[in-house]
This record gives sequence, C-alpha cells and structure tokens, in this order.
Amino acid sequence: MIQSEPKIVFEHPLNEKMRTWLRIEFLFKQLDTHKVFNSDNALLFFHSLSELLEITERNDLRSDLLKELEQQKQKLECWLNVEGVNIALLTSILDRLSMLARELNTNPRLGLELKDNKFISSIRQRLAIPGGCCCFDLPSLHFWLHLPQSERDQQIQNWISCFSSLHDTLTTCMQLIRQSSVFKPYACINNFYHDKSNQAELLRIRIAKSYRIYPQVSGHKSRYAIRFFPFNVDMPNDDRNLEFELACC
Repeated sequence: MIQSEPKIVFEHPLNEKMRTWLRIEFLFKQLDTHKVFNSDNALLFFHSLSELLEITERNDLRSDLLKELEQQKQKLECWLNVEGVNIALLTSILDRLSMLARELNTNPRLGLELKDNKFISSIRQRLAIPGGCCCFDLPSLHFWLHLPQSERDQQIQNWISCFSSLHDTLTTCMQLIRQSSVFKPYACINNFYHDKSNQAELLRIRIAKSYRIYPQVSGHKSRYAIRFFPFNVDMPNDDRNLEFELACC
C-alpha cells in the first residue's frame, strides 16, 4: 500500500458506551453543519437537535463521562514523574479535565432543559410523520422562519449552548481515547482479520481509498473480527494480501 495515497478511516465501537458517544459526536457535527439554514432546509437542524435530545434523555451520560475524566486523569498523572515529559502541557491537560468535571457536576441535565421547550417539542412531535412539518402543521415554525436572521441565530446559539458541557467533555475524552493508540500496519488474506482487543473500546481502521472496500466489524472488548467487503457487489473477490492499518484505542 502506497503511503501517500488517500485513505479512509473507519471507526467501530466495542462497547455500548462508545457506541453512544460516537453517535452523539456525529449529531454534534450535524448540528454545527446545519445551524445556518433557510426555510427550505431548516428541518435538517431540527432533526439533529431532536435526535440529540432523544439520545441524551435515555442514557446516563453524566456518570460515564465523569468516570472517563477520572480514568484519564489517573493515566496522565502517572507521567508527572517521568523524565523528559512536558510537565507544563501535562498540567494544563489535567487542569482542563478537572474543569470539565466541575462543569458536569454543576450541569447534571446536559441539555435536557430543551425538553420542556414548547416550540421545540411541537416540532419533535411532527418530525416522525412523513411531511408532517408543513406550514399548516406547524404554523409556529413557519412564523419563526420569517423572523430576522439575527434573532434566529441567537436563539439557535442559546439552544446549542445548553449542550456545551456535554460537547466539551465528550470532545476532550474522544480526543484522548483516539490518541491512546497509533495506527499499525496489518495484512490479511481472503479479506478477513481477527484478533484479541485487550480491553479496547474503539477500533480505528485505515484503508487505502483505491481498494474500494469497507470493513464490517463484530466483537466486543476482548475479541473482534473484521471482514472487508467490496463497495461494488460485482467486483471480483481478491484473495491477495489486503493491507490496512489498525489502532485499538
């Protein structure tokens, strides 16, 4: 595999906690992408907002994130007495983890105050109905979309800020988790690879784009299997060594 050719990174969770975190991370990206909209694509933002509210309502995110922050602090504190370590950088990261923990403790609902917002609730109720957000279904939304852009932007920013502690904490935790392992080269025959995961939570698979394949992963925290499939079903099976890169985080 040529090192300079374009590659795609696929990520797969190995436990329910990581599965939830990846979905929330995805929804935050969707919110950020669709937070500037017009009347024709406004529902993209409200779909993401509704899904984010739904997933935060049914998961104990706060306790899991607090546990993760404490675990990351313990790992980093072990490096404080290691010679050659950038103490200033390490201390700043530890201070940030402590600050995030304090913010979580003072904001236990993680954005759920929007659940009681009548305007958002009315939209959420109609989103499950095909075409259920027409102007005659939601005249309040139709009116809101005709408010000045600056007023709508301010309200959107207020809604998103309700998730600020969740967003900041999750972003920091996922960054530390991803940086806990580096990509290593591997090869497999017949497009299949399996191994032990040693309590990993996240698999990151990097494949050359030119292969035109994608991985499907099955497994859990102690063992996993990866099978690669051609994107086009009419592509011939290739039994040569398939080269890819893998990081178990």
